[in-house]
Amino acid sequence: MPAVDPLLTATRLLDFEAAPIADLVAGRGWQDFGEHDRIGAAYDFVRNEIAFGYNRADDIPASEVLSDGYGQCNTKGTLLMALLRGLGIRCRLHGFTIHKALQRGVVPEWVYPLAPAEILHSWVEVETENGWINLEGFILDTPFLKSLQRAFIEMESLCGYGASTDCLSGPPVEWTGDDTYIQKTGIARDLATYAIPDEFYRGHRQDFGALRDWLYRHVIRHWMNRRVRAIRRGKVPQIPGLARPNHLHEETHRAA
Repeated sequence: MPAVDPLLTATRLLDFEAAPIADLVAGRGWQDFGEHDRIGAAYDFVRNEIAFGYNRADDIPASEVLSDGYGQCNTKGTLLMALLRGLGIRCRLHGFTIHKALQRGVVPEWVYPLAPAEILHSWVEVETENGWINLEGFILDTPFLKSLQRAFIEMESLCGYGASTDCLSGPPVEWTGDDTYIQKTGIARDLATYAIPDEFYRGHRQDFGALRDWLYRHVIRHWMNRRVRAIRRGKVPQIPGLARPNHLHEETHRAA
């Protein structure tokens, strides 16, 4: 009996055998694609058909992320891994922490000081015929990213609003067979690679404390998601100390 490949197995979080995920894969016909296009199809789906947003927790199953229709780095990564494994593509998780400044502008300003200094982060590593590739550029959907690009058209380096990049005008987020990134410059600590996200979240949890955790799940993340939707519509709030978004300059000019 052949050994089970730990980089292809289903788990509680990577529940690609669950009907919603299995039906999605079958309905899109992705299994008929070559390896490069299978990876690209799963990647593009998670990047743009699952909107950027904040779920109730990091350690939720892929099927719940799909049902929510939105996610952030960790939850969208879980869904991407589930889709890749459902398509027979070997993948693993690489865990990190990122500086909390990356979330500024999405987190309400009065809440920001309460956030921990480092936020749990991860990206997906996928095995291709050319070796292992890092996938992180799926986090921000295209409409959200384009809104940031319009708001900060004269800036290349941005840390905030869910992005951390030195090439805002053209970050490497498209699947081409190479690494993709949108938060790479915000990384604080490397927490190593894991065959499954279940193991990563057993050893690493965002330490909000009981009260802040309750507030995040039931109040704060909903405020954050409203801000994300507003940013996607072009309403980018100003971060103290950062250049004013272009639309604020335009509004000031019109008012004058």
